[in-house]
Amino acid sequence: MLIPGFLLRHEVTVEPYLGDNGYGPQWGDPVPVRCFLEEKTRLVRAPDGREVTSSSTFYCRLDAVDAPPESKVTLPGDRPTTVIQQARHDGGGLPTPDHLEVQLL
Repeated sequence: MLIPGFLLRHEVTVEPYLGDNGYGPQWGDPVPVRCFLEEKTRLVRAPDGREVTSSSTFYCRLDAVDAPPESKVTLPGDRPTTVIQQARHDGGGLPTPDHLEVQLL
């Protein structure tokens, strides 16, 4: 089951992090993503184990985008931020709202 469309009230732009090469960090083309944006400060754990403060989290459909850590995100109002980590919530066919949770700096 997909996250219901009526919950996707916001739009962010994601530039997926592709990795580093000889020229430095590389990002993919900007992708507009319909989502539910929660602007709430909370403590989260980064992929390297550090505790960092997240200023926002957005929730979108699983197939909307891949936003690995260090991806660039532009929030409404042209506010830039960076992905801390993403978490896939997939019920495996159970009637749950499958979605991607993306935590932002």
